[in-house]
Amino acid sequence: MISEEIRYCLALNEIKDIGPVLLKRLFSRFGLAKQIFNATIDELAYVEGIGIEKAKRIKNFDKWNVIEKLIKLCENRDIAIYSFSDEKYPKLLKEIHDPPVVLFCRGELLSEDNAALSIVGSRRLSEYGRRITERLAYDLACLGITIVSGLARGIDSVAHNSTLSAGGRTIAILGSGVSCIYPPENKMLAEKIIKNGAIISEFYPDEGPRKENFPRRNRIISGLSFGTLVTEATINSGALITASFALEQGREVFAVPGNITSKNSEGTNYLIQKGAKLVTKVEDILEEIEQFIPLLKKITTELSNETTKTDRLDNDEKIVFNILNEPLYLDEIILKTGMNTAKVLEILLSLEIDGLINKIEGKYVRRI
Repeated sequence: MISEEIRYCLALNEIKDIGPVLLKRLFSRFGLAKQIFNATIDELAYVEGIGIEKAKRIKNFDKWNVIEKLIKLCENRDIAIYSFSDEKYPKLLKEIHDPPVVLFCRGELLSEDNAALSIVGSRRLSEYGRRITERLAYDLACLGITIVSGLARGIDSVAHNSTLSAGGRTIAILGSGVSCIYPPENKMLAEKIIKNGAIISEFYPDEGPRKENFPRRNRIISGLSFGTLVTEATINSGALITASFALEQGREVFAVPGNITSKNSEGTNYLIQKGAKLVTKVEDILEEIEQFIPLLKKITTELSNETTKTDRLDNDEKIVFNILNEPLYLDEIILKTGMNTAKVLEILLSLEIDGLINKIEGKYVRRI
């Protein structure tokens, strides 16, 4: 059953030139959407940025038939609507300066989703980016952290899939409506997310993906989370927009270092240069965010058990790992494995990030 308050919030969302920033000011002044509509023109106009003209638009709103059609559509498709004044509205998102007044949701938001971290990155990912994202998302999900991302190709999809593989919860924020999954090849992934988390959008259910929608959705990705982790990104990646929103919102920004000659790592290396927390293992994130999660699970046996980590290595990684029972220089590893230099460096960095090897006086050696 859709509440009266949600109806009023949907109505506010329909009014021209009154966006999220002004709506938050109205809620700060009047508390509930119904009280906003019950206020006088003078009371509304007194709120900074509203003025007489916008106040009149609120008082003269008459598109209630549009609201009822939207509500009926959502009910028929099992789409939940969370209003800004709803107790289920994400607490961290409510804190940003421009939160959406309504969220459309397929799936379910739970209180545990307040302990969320966003993972974002390039759509065109490298094998290194894929492996690192898989491991970090998996390990974070094992700790009970909800992983938020954007359902895009590349890093986003890997983050969602790895979280689901760990049995964790994940939330996808769309730049389209929740009935218009984009990209279309992720429809099956979207259905899995709905069963183990939620798909959320501030846009009406049938709205298609528009270029201007994606920066707007990025503020929600960061806003839902206590921190944003960029695992791989070019310097022009939209992931850097998400990271900038996180900074504006007073949230943590994390980045995984990469090869300085790789365009796919230019964005993450830039973020680290500008002050983002460098991440080589999950513990680097926990050091910064444990204060935000009073009920955060301690590092699990699985996470601390190096044998479990080695079980997840691919064939090439196992080859390199297995020969490092004695300290070896890079050229010795290349000679023994027959792999090219770039491949070996990529694997060594991956193993270091997982905490499986150390580099001591120029030589690489297994930790166990």
